[in-house]
Amino acid sequence: MARGLFITARPRQWVKNVLVVAAPAAAGQLFSRHALTQLSLVFVLFTACAAAVYLINDARDAAADRAHPVKRRRPVAAGQVPVPVAYAVGGVLAVLAPTAAAWLCPPVVPALLTAYIGMQLAYCVSLKHVLVVDLAVVTSGFLMRAMIGGLALGIPLSRWFLITTGFGALFMVSAKRYSEAVQMAGKAGATRALLTEYTTGYLRFVWQLAAGVAVLGYCLWALEEGGVPSTGVLPWRQLSMIAFILAVLRYAVFADRGTAGEPEDVVLRDPALALIGVVWLAMYGLAVANW
Repeated sequence: MARGLFITARPRQWVKNVLVVAAPAAAGQLFSRHALTQLSLVFVLFTACAAAVYLINDARDAAADRAHPVKRRRPVAAGQVPVPVAYAVGGVLAVLAPTAAAWLCPPVVPALLTAYIGMQLAYCVSLKHVLVVDLAVVTSGFLMRAMIGGLALGIPLSRWFLITTGFGALFMVSAKRYSEAVQMAGKAGATRALLTEYTTGYLRFVWQLAAGVAVLGYCLWALEEGGVPSTGVLPWRQLSMIAFILAVLRYAVFADRGTAGEPEDVVLRDPALALIGVVWLAMYGLAVANW
């Protein structure tokens, strides 16, 4: 049962919670002892909240998952974890994580964690059946991950950071939905029912729009000096636009083919995209450090 609970918590999805370091890294405030301690705590708390949602979702959908060719192997659907146990553990985590945050973090952190849990549970119950709103809710989950690290450390979140992160998340979420829609063509009922309400043309429009806005937001950040001229060896901020745009274009290849599944899988399974990502991180880091 313990192993089943661990699997239900989706450990492969925990990599998404690394986004909590995004805002502190962008502000160049990542490597102090206080920052690392606080961000590690926030990572654990957000992971607990996400696990709570997964457990409650799988408990609620257990009957439907048993009729699905893939989801029936999930521990709750397969009977490895009883439904009441999944509900109980999920409920405990959903209460415990914000409570711990209230004791150990600034007040805005437990508020954001509570909002995340409420929004995701609403998504599991009904919002995942509402056109467009489902995209917004999933995108908001990524955006909350990216915001919470900065809020925990009291770092102001710039408009460019929020625009780039929000629309970058929408790009990946809509690209995943588009890929699912392409793969399920002619196989109604094989995956999430809402995809039958979307057209592939609409989803293509969404991910193309989101990609364009994310690139625009990033370029505006890169070209804005903020009143402080760069003293680095090279204009790393401006040069990082090249890597960022190449990363978006490379990711769009998989979206266009209908093979853009989980974002972490796309990045980790494509060596070229991973390399571009490393180059971008290096340039971005040099820009923040003003080297």
